[in-house]
Amino acid sequence: MDVGFVGLGAMGRAMARRLLAEGHAVRVWNRSPQPVAELVRDGASAGGSLAEVFEQPVVVSMLADDHVVEALLLDEELLSSARAGVHVNMATVSPALARRAAELHARHGLGYVAAPVLGRTDVAAAGNLNILAAGPAAELDRLAPLFEAMGRRTWPLGEDPAAANVAKVSANFLLVSAIEAFSEAAVLAEANGLDPAALLGVLTESLFPGPVYAGYGAMITRQSFEPAGFRLALGLKDVDLALATGTASRVPLPLASLLRDTLLQAIAHGHGEQDLAAISTTSRTRANI
Repeated sequence: MDVGFVGLGAMGRAMARRLLAEGHAVRVWNRSPQPVAELVRDGASAGGSLAEVFEQPVVVSMLADDHVVEALLLDEELLSSARAGVHVNMATVSPALARRAAELHARHGLGYVAAPVLGRTDVAAAGNLNILAAGPAAELDRLAPLFEAMGRRTWPLGEDPAAANVAKVSANFLLVSAIEAFSEAAVLAEANGLDPAALLGVLTESLFPGPVYAGYGAMITRQSFEPAGFRLALGLKDVDLALATGTASRVPLPLASLLRDTLLQAIAHGHGEQDLAAISTTSRTRANI
């Protein structure tokens, strides 16, 4: 397929490379030029402008947040002149933005699909993402080859694009909650003479198998947070999205409020650009360890 790709951060680069590896023709655009040059060396073509990228039949975007998506892509002039048939927004954004985007795209005759992903950069590079996809059924069918190139499984969540973003915001809220829970348990163990690595072994081989505790738990027990597979500052963004979504739907999220303050404390102490596992530093500070 001929694909335009917007947003070449660490995740975007990995995902675009997967499309290239599966034989898709990818035209890329990014605000800074270096990632574009990298992808061109890998076989992509460079888009001289967003308008040029939106000449492709399918456009995939992987941008940082609501503000960037709104500023760059929810542009009347860009969408009114676009030749693209569908735009797939794979970023973690708010359900409210998904609703605005779907309405604006429909006004200009473009399809809009939300397809945020579960997985870090290494998972993206291996093509093993879980893709949470919502939008018109015909568009999801059309996009299946692209999703198969980037992910190990696509989870269809209905025709309302906002549903995919609700799922992603909920999932990331649970992810941060789990990391904070293990951080506190690890400090409790250490303060009472038990090696946190031993505790982690017990938990991952019994009650809590799976990548969250095994992966993040290992970083926490080692207190090693670089390189960052998922920056702590992005964890704060996602918890803020959960709180905003809860406010809009009148759903109290008291745990999310606690997580927000914990993340802010970690950022205030200089950990914002480190891996999300650095949230554990706040538990250690509180316990004077």
